[in-house]
Amino acid sequence: MTVTIVGAQLGDEGKGGIVDVFGEDADVVVRYQGGDNAGHTVVHDGEEFALSLIPSGIVRGKTGVLGNGCVVNPETLFEELDGLAERGLDPSLKLAARAHVILPYHRVLDGLEELAKGDELSAGTTGRGIGPTYEDKVGRRGVRIGDLLDAALLRTRLEYGLSRARRMVESFDADPDAARFEGAFDLEAVYERLVGLGERMAAAEMVVNCGEYLEARRADGARLMFEGAQGTLLDIDHGSYPYVTSSSPTAGGAAVGSGLGPGVIGEGSIVGIVKAYTSRVGTGPLPTELGHVEDQTPDGGGDRSELGSRLATQLRDAGGEYGTVTGRPRRVGWLDLPMLRHACRANGFTSIVVNHVDTMATFDRIEVGESYLLDGTELDTLPPTTERWARCEATYRTFEGWDREEFGPSMEMDYEGLPANARTYLEYIEAELGVPISAIGVGPKRRETIVRRSPWA
Repeated sequence: MTVTIVGAQLGDEGKGGIVDVFGEDADVVVRYQGGDNAGHTVVHDGEEFALSLIPSGIVRGKTGVLGNGCVVNPETLFEELDGLAERGLDPSLKLAARAHVILPYHRVLDGLEELAKGDELSAGTTGRGIGPTYEDKVGRRGVRIGDLLDAALLRTRLEYGLSRARRMVESFDADPDAARFEGAFDLEAVYERLVGLGERMAAAEMVVNCGEYLEARRADGARLMFEGAQGTLLDIDHGSYPYVTSSSPTAGGAAVGSGLGPGVIGEGSIVGIVKAYTSRVGTGPLPTELGHVEDQTPDGGGDRSELGSRLATQLRDAGGEYGTVTGRPRRVGWLDLPMLRHACRANGFTSIVVNHVDTMATFDRIEVGESYLLDGTELDTLPPTTERWARCEATYRTFEGWDREEFGPSMEMDYEGLPANARTYLEYIEAELGVPISAIGVGPKRRETIVRRSPWA
């Protein structure tokens, strides 16, 4: 059986925690897209593990797989594996031979391209080389994990890709041999380092034909969990283009990015992870946005009234919506149902999980974006272009809030133990989307997830 976990919004919905909860019954956890731009934190036996590339189930002794849809920075990979080993874990990880390698020059190009785009077109990348690596993949000039095991082929591929990358850097009026690029364009140094990493992968027997490996495990009765990074509205095809990632976080990406067919993914459970409100990092439309974040909220966006600004601060403080490193406020807003309807259709969710229900316990009244108005026409889902989405105005339904005190230690961890107003809110979401809620997150700890129905059932 398979279970696929997908972000239903704009990322940061709490997918890692749900993979941790539902992944307890999995044998194999598969990342099917993205790279080391998808940080998640897992708590196991009282210890906290911060991972950016390795599937989160690996800390619980599951086999982790990075599928062919991923882009892999080998340096990050071994840093995380070594870090886990130092803490007494014996991680079991497999790498798809067809997955593409993030090279040092990809990270350089990432930063230069974002600067050249400026604020208006910038996708707010992490600068880790994800986009340029996918560009090389689609342009048929990439280096794949399997290439690291063949030194002669690796040199051929690297010579071509690196020479083109040098020309790209020069087009930005930069010197590829500048000290600030730390040898990213030094063919011999990069080649020797990659050969060494390939030898380490081969010695550990990490590299596999991903689809074949997963099908064999499935035939033996293993339970497979597929873990997406980012969220539906950051999907290259179904998201708010161009403010998107370079891969497909939607459920369809699980088939393409793993080597198993759509029928295999579709016969299992597809679980959408929803934050009880909306948040976004970077620019792009956000029709239910409260307040305004400098250099991120587009002109004319957000509720900049005194009330809107106060509610935004209240929501950020309750949800911890500040950058971990920078401390910068994130963009936040009320729950957006048209966005979720779009996600339900694009993914075919069999159930959803609603996280951060405790965060909403700070409000006397809670709004939900029920539909949009665009040029006098009511819409119940997203228009097809980002520009038209940016012109949409949300229409709201109001709900009575619930007290934070009702989420104290004495609260019974079952659905009936939730405050009545919280249940009303959740049942409205369930009815509007036509998808059952399989779990509710009422706090950051593993035991603070109320499971109504297992996706493995």
